[in-house]
Amino acid sequence: MQKNIADILPVAGVVPVLVIEHPEDALPLAAALLEGGLSVLEITLRTEAALDAVERIAKHLPEVQIGTGTILNGDDLRRSTEAGASFVVSPGATERLLAAADDYDVPLLPGAASVSEVMRLFERGYRYQKFFPAQAAGGAPMLKSIAGPLAEVRFCPTGGISPDNAASYLALGNVICVGGSWMAPSALVREKKWAEITRLSKQAAALKP
Repeated sequence: MQKNIADILPVAGVVPVLVIEHPEDALPLAAALLEGGLSVLEITLRTEAALDAVERIAKHLPEVQIGTGTILNGDDLRRSTEAGASFVVSPGATERLLAAADDYDVPLLPGAASVSEVMRLFERGYRYQKFFPAQAAGGAPMLKSIAGPLAEVRFCPTGGISPDNAASYLALGNVICVGGSWMAPSALVREKKWAEITRLSKQAAALKP
């Protein structure tokens, strides 16, 4: 059950979705994003370095709300909690994952891509949900169309979000923030171009209404 996701997401605007290959990149990357005005970050559990990166950021940059993404099961929840994650994000939601989430204090942002999935999660008490994959699942028009019947649900669209369409999502009343990776592409991280990441982060932060 969500506990404080409502305190985390509204301040975000844009949430960088990060794939970190090397733990030593975690702190300078997070610092560059924070300097650019992005203080809520998601690190996907797609690399061996991910949890080490979360632990480093949680320990040394307490002003950053650090979450883990690609949460698929209870073990991912446990490891994320132990690393110090402020929240966790799943691409979808299964009954086993939701049951496991009830056992942890870390709030879950579960993924949904259809009206029925949104309704089932809302029945479980999840007012805040990830809309994924956003562009492939109908994009901003889809979210606008379901705002009437599902007026109490708020979304963080992720998947195909870019500087070209982020503003159209953020303009919707049922969108609380968006997730994307364009402000910290892998090439810039590999080349340690932190100043460029800060510049892109400032542009992303300016998208917030």
